[in-house]
Amino acid sequence: MALFLAARAHGADRVKVASGTIEGAGPTPSGVREFKGIPFAEPPVGNLRWAAPQPVKKWTGVRETKQFGPRCMQQALFSDMVFRSNGMSEDCLYLNVWTPAKSAREKLPVLVYFFGGGFVGGDGSEARYAGESLAREGIVTLTVNYRLGIFGFMAHPELTKESPHHASGNWAFLDQHAALVWVKENIAVFGGDPKRVTIAGESAGSISVSAQMASSLSRDLIAGAIGESGSIVATLAPVPLAQAEEQGTKFAATVNAAGIAALRAIPAAELLEAGGKPGAGRFGTTIDGYFLSESPRSIFDAGKQAHVPLLAGWNSQEQDGRSVLGRDVPPTRENFEKAVTRLYRDNDKAVLAEYAPATDDEVMQAATDLASDRFIAYGTWKWIDAAGKTGGKPVYRYFYTRPRPGSKGAAHSAEIEYAMGNLATNKVYQWTPDDYKVSDTMRAYFANFVKTGNPNGGSLPKWPAANAGGPVQFLRIDVETRVETESHRGRYLVLDGLEKK
Repeated sequence: MALFLAARAHGADRVKVASGTIEGAGPTPSGVREFKGIPFAEPPVGNLRWAAPQPVKKWTGVRETKQFGPRCMQQALFSDMVFRSNGMSEDCLYLNVWTPAKSAREKLPVLVYFFGGGFVGGDGSEARYAGESLAREGIVTLTVNYRLGIFGFMAHPELTKESPHHASGNWAFLDQHAALVWVKENIAVFGGDPKRVTIAGESAGSISVSAQMASSLSRDLIAGAIGESGSIVATLAPVPLAQAEEQGTKFAATVNAAGIAALRAIPAAELLEAGGKPGAGRFGTTIDGYFLSESPRSIFDAGKQAHVPLLAGWNSQEQDGRSVLGRDVPPTRENFEKAVTRLYRDNDKAVLAEYAPATDDEVMQAATDLASDRFIAYGTWKWIDAAGKTGGKPVYRYFYTRPRPGSKGAAHSAEIEYAMGNLATNKVYQWTPDDYKVSDTMRAYFANFVKTGNPNGGSLPKWPAANAGGPVQFLRIDVETRVETESHRGRYLVLDGLEKK
């Protein structure tokens, strides 16, 4: 504390974290202090490629944290990702802090945000995730980098053998866990309360939130959770370790690597290219016996997850209905029924009973609903439903329907800038007063939830918990935000039954 005050008195925004003294960029015009590119683990290079993140080595002197660190290794896959990072590197385990605190005594609530990108892209430097807007609401806000793709998820028998926990894969989740440990140990010097940490994320970030809730490693490090479109309970669900190890062994053969030593000797850029080629396989989440002791579905069904308040939901057009119908197929009831039969075979009648357009004019909406549910909405629903039954805490469910200007529906990821209060950072769209109204509403709900575990407050429309008893209620977020009662539960029960088969 004395160091903090002395540094401020001399004009340099310095704080002392466990590994050494850092100097931030100074306060923004709004008074929010920014610290960018803080290392929270040793660089995962050399023998630490495909290893659990290790604590940062201490340094002497003052380390500048005025520039975002490098983004993790990834191919250019998503046009909506605009990075402000310092290049790309395997050395990428950095986090960023925005704090409104004037001293280390304030004990403000904390939000840790995990970016989305299918676990193959994304970065904590993206402007849509910037924490200044929420920091102005009295929240210490962080974004966190984590390893991606083959670097973040490859399992292999040799890696399992060398691990003290007899586990491999899930390096990305372990990175996120290491960041949460760093927060517990260091956030107080930024004016944050380590006992009031909410984790949040969208898409892969939302899947990550549910994974951290499920893991015995992290469940005691968090006080609340926010999920935007996605969960590990039924979206990109993890595979058994043996299956993941087999995938890693097959990949090693494709690059003529005799084992892990040879794989670690391959330059990162070459490995990235090889991992992205057709036939390389997808490196995903794993029931590794360490980070995840069993399937997330089993964990949530048994109530073994973190018992914390949850705010989660999905968007009205998570995926285009053409992914069900086919690109050039006329949207008729007959063609919709054929498409469902093609997808579900003997189970088509059960699905058609729940997604039942009465006319040809209703087909595209039914196809969009089914496409969205198949992609990510059902998995999010399953997480919400299970947490509401076994978590012992309130669960708040939303349905986001505000399209971006010029769009017909609320597409996957459309809500991020609204929720984080960052519309002005995205110059692609001509935002209207209605857009800013929606953003102010959603950001206020998020801020209230981070502060209290309850999104309600002030003049906001009352948001009842979905698990409060009686009919399930949720909040439709749009220009006129309102509470609605669940009317399509049968859809998710049908998909849930098919998921179990």
